[in-house]
Amino acid sequence: MTWNMSRLLIFGLGYTATHLAARLRDEGWQVVGTTRDGRGETIAFDDEPRVRAEIAAATHLLSSVPPADGGDPVLARYGATLREHRGWIGYLSSTGVYGDVGGAWVDESAAVGTGRRGARAEADAAWLALGARVFRLPGIYGPGRSALDRVRAGTAHRVAAPGQVFSRVHVDDIASGVIAAFDGPGGAYNLADDTPAPQNEVVAFAARLLDMAPPESIPLDRLSPAARGFYTENRRVATGKAKRVLGWAPTFADYRAGLRALNATTSPISVSSPPPSASGVQR
Repeated sequence: MTWNMSRLLIFGLGYTATHLAARLRDEGWQVVGTTRDGRGETIAFDDEPRVRAEIAAATHLLSSVPPADGGDPVLARYGATLREHRGWIGYLSSTGVYGDVGGAWVDESAAVGTGRRGARAEADAAWLALGARVFRLPGIYGPGRSALDRVRAGTAHRVAAPGQVFSRVHVDDIASGVIAAFDGPGGAYNLADDTPAPQNEVVAFAARLLDMAPPESIPLDRLSPAARGFYTENRRVATGKAKRVLGWAPTFADYRAGLRALNATTSPISVSSPPPSASGVQR
């Protein structure tokens, strides 16, 4: 599809937003992004006159900036201006807002705010109140940021956590979900693949693809406090709403398809990645 005269302003050009920006530019979009320091062709987040001018010029707005201790920094600084915006608004959130459900399936009707990410849940709710399309994302992987890269770099490990399952999503499928929502109604949308699985299984499969020995299995108490916190939550993410309302479906319906594609197209890169939830950084 060709989009004429469409202009997207992205708050926070992180991993996912950068992939989305590249795809939209290829489709004829004008895309402008903010960073903390305004490096390259981006705009400094603190440059209020330029940012407000870009908000006024944008047909679409997307934030990938996570909340800080004092709340959502985008809403704190530009919330009043955003409330006057009449175009499309989106926000990259986290399935961490659902907390621990003991491995059960969660959809967008599930309770939020009961987990360890209270600030994220508050930001999620605030963006929904603006009429935004809020994309709740699980572990994000893609080029340069996957189990393949961690196994190659020797930083991957398996964790003794029986019964633990996680959902994940390929960065390309997030981009396609956001684009599908350009014509969809406001509200929350889970974007994930169709095959929640233990992280140990994913790491072992990546090792097999690389013809490497699987990394050692370690007990939970050897992990950092932040990593242990990640393993306190157990859930499967349902995506029926995005499929039904947006007509979206993941190209990579399971981690095997995604890792095989990455292994076939990506040259070896040493990347130190966060745990699969990865919601403490710009998404």
